[in-house]
Amino acid sequence: MSPEPRILLLDTASLYYRAFFGIPDSLKAPDGTVVNALRGLLDFVASLTVAYEPDAIVACWDDAWRPDWRVALMPTYKTHRLADPNGGAEDTPELLSPQVPLIAEALKLAGVPVVGAPDCEADDVIGTITERWSGPVDVVTGDRDLFQLVNDDRVVRVLYTARGVRLHDQVDNAWIKAKYDIDAARYVDFAVMRGDPSDGIPGVAGIGEKTAAALIASYGDLAGIQSAAADPNEAIKPKIRENLLAAGDYIEAAIKVVTVRPDAFELGDYKKRPLSNNQKMAFEEFGEKWGLGGVTERLLKALA
Repeated sequence: MSPEPRILLLDTASLYYRAFFGIPDSLKAPDGTVVNALRGLLDFVASLTVAYEPDAIVACWDDAWRPDWRVALMPTYKTHRLADPNGGAEDTPELLSPQVPLIAEALKLAGVPVVGAPDCEADDVIGTITERWSGPVDVVTGDRDLFQLVNDDRVVRVLYTARGVRLHDQVDNAWIKAKYDIDAARYVDFAVMRGDPSDGIPGVAGIGEKTAAALIASYGDLAGIQSAAADPNEAIKPKIRENLLAAGDYIEAAIKVVTVRPDAFELGDYKKRPLSNNQKMAFEEFGEKWGLGGVTERLLKALA
């Protein structure tokens, strides 16, 4: 019996931002367009494909980088990233913006599906595919929120790129346990209490990572922690108890905001297939037009 197919899920924006800030903007197409994010992203995909030999690859896309339903639950969500406080556009670097549609076009030409879902972030696309995929899943991201998907029983892990794509960590339950002293299954509860300023999620006042982990160890999950906070016989420090009780509305909303959706859309057929000669030619012409150099052939070879 053949093994279950392995899928590689790319948190695409996380990767092209990393490429943009990590590769000099002196890399330009013949027409002068800066292509550092484009070249870097495609090089990342080639390297990861060679390293993990997935049966399927999906470039997961932010159809909405700040979904209305998350903002309705938590108005502070990602507000610091707005280009205009009165508008909905993200403050994207000027030299990156023209590269984003080129990245989507390049991936499609290379036969990598670019998948988004209405009013959903790439995280929700990743969560949905992870939930419904039958085989092992590798999630490539620099976003620790996706640690909630790690599941050793289902062979779901995160290839965490915080130290760089080539120095990425393979995050499984043991890694999370060693880092945070919790199990992956409790990561949402942990993240809600700790908060995340980079996403505009305030957390519960006075509760950092160590206190959140200790509360989870003592009471199991957020429901158990809230129940203990309401019980004067439980040995919770008075200020922590006060803050937990005051944060009830926040906690209820934050759980929904932090949890990635498992049901954003119906899955398609993402299995890798060899490109036709015409498809290869089209991708090579794209690479020549945009000055991608050897990245074009490296990616075609990796995907073959």
